[in-house]
Order: sequence, then structure tokens, then C-alpha cells
Amino acid sequence: MRCAVGCGHVQQAADIGYGIDTVRGDAAHPVNQGLACARGIQESRDPDGQWLTRPLVRSGGELRQTTWDVALARAVEGLREAHERDPDSVAVLGSGQQTNEAAYALGKLARGGFGTRNYDANTTLCMASAVTAYYQAFGSDAPPCTYADIEDADRHVVWGANPAVAHPVMFRWIRQAADEEDVEIIVVDPVRSETAENSEHHVAPDPGKDLALARAVLARIVETDRVDEAFVESATDGFDALLDVLPDAERAAETAGVPTAKVDLLADALDQQALVYWGMGINQHVQGTETARALVDLTLATGNLRPGGGPFSLTGQANSMGTRVCSSKGSWPGQRAFEDPNHRRTVADRWDVPVDRLPDDPGPGPVGVLEAGPDAVWTVATNPVAGMPEADTAREALGDAFVVAQDAFHTETTELADVVLPAATWGESEGTTTNMERTISRVRAATEVPSGVRPDLDIIATIGSRLFGLFESTSPDPESIFEEFTALTEGTVADCSGITYDRLEDAHAVRWPAPDVESAGGYRYYDADTDEGESWSFPTVSGNAQFSTGRQAALPEPTDDDYPLTLTTAREADGYNTGVRSRGGAAGDLVARVHPDTVDEHADDVTEDRLAVVSRRGSATARLDPDEGVPRGMVWLPIHHPETNRLTLSELDPQSREPHFKQCAVRLTAPEAELPPATAD
Repeated sequence: MRCAVGCGHVQQAADIGYGIDTVRGDAAHPVNQGLACARGIQESRDPDGQWLTRPLVRSGGELRQTTWDVALARAVEGLREAHERDPDSVAVLGSGQQTNEAAYALGKLARGGFGTRNYDANTTLCMASAVTAYYQAFGSDAPPCTYADIEDADRHVVWGANPAVAHPVMFRWIRQAADEEDVEIIVVDPVRSETAENSEHHVAPDPGKDLALARAVLARIVETDRVDEAFVESATDGFDALLDVLPDAERAAETAGVPTAKVDLLADALDQQALVYWGMGINQHVQGTETARALVDLTLATGNLRPGGGPFSLTGQANSMGTRVCSSKGSWPGQRAFEDPNHRRTVADRWDVPVDRLPDDPGPGPVGVLEAGPDAVWTVATNPVAGMPEADTAREALGDAFVVAQDAFHTETTELADVVLPAATWGESEGTTTNMERTISRVRAATEVPSGVRPDLDIIATIGSRLFGLFESTSPDPESIFEEFTALTEGTVADCSGITYDRLEDAHAVRWPAPDVESAGGYRYYDADTDEGESWSFPTVSGNAQFSTGRQAALPEPTDDDYPLTLTTAREADGYNTGVRSRGGAAGDLVARVHPDTVDEHADDVTEDRLAVVSRRGSATARLDPDEGVPRGMVWLPIHHPETNRLTLSELDPQSREPHFKQCAVRLTAPEAELPPATAD
């Protein structure tokens, strides 16, 4: 379980000792039907990361091995002291690398135990803009599409995503679908990515100008009378307001840096049965929510909201969707709204905690969490020292706090922790997980773990029991936690109450919403043909889908004479969860992909194929990889190398609170001439 495609794997334990001996795709699993990618197999069988096998406590400035009793006592003491000063002085940072059960328990402890606003489950670093866009457009989070729609689409528009690298099994389905006659893949990305290399068409907007391009495409659709007026009239609101602010197609194309012929290519694609996929290239932007909504607008205007088409956000981490539904990060379990007092009361009653302990908003997101200067930070299966924007600032904030780091591997964050709690990983844990198309699967332990390692759920329950008595057992049965979670979703738009372990034992996987033991979710919001024809229903106030009116704004840090190049970041094949499973104990060289012409312009600065990439926040030495697929004037760095985010911006999308990882201004200098970062002014 490495990414959010949600492939089922069959794992066999080693005959002697601990660990996994063999891994293969599970032919009986309905998601992947036996397919598996190399990363999914390799990282389960033989990860290169440095395993944590004993609890550690900082003493005399060094981390030293200790017993679980000592480590847990120290963690509880530090967290209690901070909580007694102020509930919000405790920060909890979770991850999409936990089971549903562990994520639910951590959210219950963060919100119902500590009562802190300063909690995140990693979603705000990757999916929050897509989540916010779905809520605003449809009244509910998660894509309406499923994997079954891939083979039915005539056009696959992959926008700001690279599934050939990030989701290889899913991209195999897309590529197989495109092998059919008259089916094509169109990739929208400033970089000629691996996905673009395997597609029929590539559209390269200027970095960060995707919203302008989306509006140009919609304007072209309007100008050429290709709006599905019947659908817009019967199932949507706000189209006239959008038309009032819609720019001219040619002017918007010019803003995006795209020729009108490419705009026509995309307009033609949306005029057919089209799936529009997007990823971090859209979400991780100060206008990420507005851009995601503009992509949704394209599907609404063209009536592409039925099987074989629609807006499909590509989730990253293995259980990022699960954390969205069950972890109490952006909503209470089942997408119960934070601001609804009735939902807060329901949750408080189920958890048997005072209702006034529960926060009435989701909190500021991880950037805001660390900017608040928490006294104690508990990280679970996440690595903020490498994964946060302006990473040096994040390191400073953690350096000033009492830090409990819970992980399966050594990371940059465990290195500075006061307490390190070694956790079990996939193949060692029991529970469930949820993939990007809303499908819940069982995960089982194929091997025992060393005595110094404990499952995430047990660690969370132990701390929650000692501090607040939140859990009846310090080693709860995952099935009982799952039942508690699904019961809280009953009657909601994300109803999972019809999913049980017994059902998953028989079916392997079930897609929500599933309000009873016979039902399972399909394409959302759409009702098949009836005597009156097709119909749609949305959990919005009006019952209709909502158009948006966002327009392209300036980037938060444009290039200038001092910083004339644009840095962009993206995922490498082994980059999930900051790559700690795949890059071993040391991070290795930071590799910068740069167009050969840009390299030539800086030839005097290159020393043994290395130079420094410098932003206003920091500098990092990188090995050059000349690459014609990267546009002139751009520097491409892997987002999960621990040096990359020393350079990136922490400016946020004001609606989703997601950071702007994708574009900032940099310059290239000789490594020996690295300079301190310039001030912002």
C-alpha cells in the first residue's frame, strides 16, 4: 500500500525472523485484479529506509534506546504539561500512511481529548484544495468518478498530475483505454513529464497559470456554442454569474502562455465524453481551490458529470482519502460539518466528552499550526522537517517544542525529537484503508513485528487512555474501532455503516457510500435514465451543483532580475512520504532538472556538474540533470528531498489553507558562492 490507487497485495512472511519475503498483486482484489507496481512490491519486501526498532528518549542531547514504559511515560508527561497550559499549545500532525482505524483514533484523541485546533492529518499539504472545491461545487468531498469510468471515456485530460510516476497501475488503465480507436490522452503540464511522453498531446501553460488556461477553454466552449444547456439549466447554479466575469478566450490563452490551437484541442476534448484528472500541480497553489473549481466548471458546462466522464482528483498517499473521511481533520467522521452544533453534539455524545471541548473549526492547517509556536508537537507517520514549505522555519518551530515522533523509519523529524516511538507499517498492521475512488479494503498483518515495535493504533490508544480515558483498552481491536467510526457516519453523505469486516472478508473491498450491507457506492450525484430521463442530486443548499467565478491572479513570488528563474517541485517515483522508505539512511544528491539552454547560460557557475539553487529563504546544492522536457527558465526539484522545501514558499490558498509548493523565484550560483538568503524586501 504505497499510493492511493489502493492495490490489493498478497504478502508472505519470511520463514525465519521478521519481515516480508514475497509480495505480489492480489488477483482476487477488485481494485487492481493482480496488477502491482515495482514500488509497491519493493517497498514492502525490502525498503531501503532505516527501520526504527526500539523506543528512543533524548538524554544529554542525544537519543538513547529505552523501554516502552519509559518512552510512553515521557511522551505522556510532555503532552500533559503542554495541554495543561493551553489545549491549543498541543499540535498533532497525522498522515495518510495510517489505517482508517489509527487515523480515526488519532483524530478522536486530538479533537476529543486534547481539544486542540492545531491538528492536521497531512491532507492540507496535498488534497485540501481539491476537497474544498468538491465541497463548494457538490456539497460533499471525494470524486464522483470511479475507476470503472476510465474505460468508458473518449478523452483523458490529465492536468497538473503525473500518474505514470505517481500512480503507475492507474496510468496503465488509462493508457490501455487510450489504445482503443479514437481515444486520446491530453496532458496539461509546464514540464514534459513521463505521462506526457506516453500521451497523444501535451499542452504546456506557463508555470502557475492553469486557472487562466481553464478559463480560456471554457470561454472557447461558450463562444462555439458547445455548452450543455439542458444540463446547466436543470442541474446547476451560477453559470450566468460565471459568464459575467469570463475572460475572452484569446486573452486568457495569452495570460496562460498557450496558443489558441491548444485551447481548441482542450475544448474539443471536453466536447466529448471526458475524464479530467488533476493532482498536486493544481492543488499546491495559492489559487488551488479556484483552479480545481475551474476544472469542475469545465465538466459542468459540457455535461461531463455522468459515467465515463467527470472531475477526478488524484489522491497521493495510501490512505489520504481515509483520513479525509474518518480523522476529524476537515470534518467530523462522515463529513459532518465542524460549524454545525448538532454534529458537534452528536460526536461529543458518541465520544462521551464535553461538547465545549470540541473545536468549532478545523484549524489553521500545518503551516499555521507551526507558526503558532506550539509547546508540544506529536507527529505520526509524517516528516514535517522535510515535507513542510520553508522547511528551515518548520525545523526551528519543532526545535523550540517538545516533540514526540511516531514512525516506522528514521526521518529528519525523528532526528530532532525528544521521544521516538517505533510504529508498525503496512504488512505488519491490521485494519482498513480507503483509496482515491472511495473504496475501503481490509489490510492484514502478514508478519509479526519485533518486540520494540507497536502498531499505531495501540500507541495512540495507550496515550489517549493515560491522558483522558478515551479508549477502553490500550490495545483495542481494530474491528471495534472501525465499527465506532462507521456508526458515526450513519445517515451522512459519506455513510459507511453498511461496511463491516465480515463483508470485507467476502468482497475484499467496498466503495462508500454504503448505508446498508447490500449497497455500495457508484458514480456519485447521478441517477441513471428513468422514465423522465437522467437526473442529478447534490447535497448543496439548492440541490444543484455550483459554478465558480475565480480568475487568474498574479503568482505570489514572480521572477525578477535578482531571482530570474522559476522553481517547480514534483514527485519522483519513490517520493511518497518524503521518500524515507526508498532513499535509505542518507538522502543522497539533490538532482535539479534544467533545460540545456538554461544550463549553458549558467555554465560559469557549474562545478563538477553541481550548482546552488538559491531562493529568498535558503539555498541548496544540486547535481544538474540537463532535460529538454523542462522549459527554459525553470528549475525542477523533487518535492520530497529534504533540501527542496528549504526553498519553497509558505503562502497559502486562503480557502483551503494549502501551501503554494509549486512556483517560487530562484537563481543559480556556483556552489562555493552560495549566499545567505536575501530578505523579502
